[in-house]
Amino acid sequence: MELVEITEDKYDVLLDIRYASTNNFTGAQIYGRAACYLNPEAEGLLCKAIELAAKAGYRFRIFDAFRPTEAVQKLWDHTPNPQYLAPPSSGSPHARGAAVDLTLVDDEGEDLEMGINFDAMTPLSHHGALQISEDAQRNRAILLGIMTAAGWDFYRNEWWHYQLFKPRRYPTLSDAAAKTNMMG
Repeated sequence: MELVEITEDKYDVLLDIRYASTNNFTGAQIYGRAACYLNPEAEGLLCKAIELAAKAGYRFRIFDAFRPTEAVQKLWDHTPNPQYLAPPSSGSPHARGAAVDLTLVDDEGEDLEMGINFDAMTPLSHHGALQISEDAQRNRAILLGIMTAAGWDFYRNEWWHYQLFKPRRYPTLSDAAAKTNMMG
């Protein structure tokens, strides 16, 4: 399966690929190169979500999408927590190019308040967390509405994570198999 590269210019999104930096829960750089890929079905749904977001006056900042199996293993080795990470043995939707982690930005390019940062492994990250501000609740609901209207499924423990329905119909891919050269 060939993945589609998502670029800022072509898709009118902002890329902040966190695992290509130390600005992530591990504190270490996981990817050797910042890049964003999705499988063709997921790319189509992202295009629909981008269109819906634009009509509402928003854009997306993407934190992660395709995650090679090598990266899935590194994240699991650091924090083996199945509540927030897919065990390598079961195959992450990210490793199938079937998931995207993102947030909404306003017309100034500023992230909307979501109550807690991307990749925070806490109940405050869950959809429906009541201990966050009204603004954060509203913004999460807008993001959820846009993404589900575009055809995405959501993961209840992470406000930022959206995936295809039944992602396991796609194979997991290593960096070499995907030909993404993300691991460096």
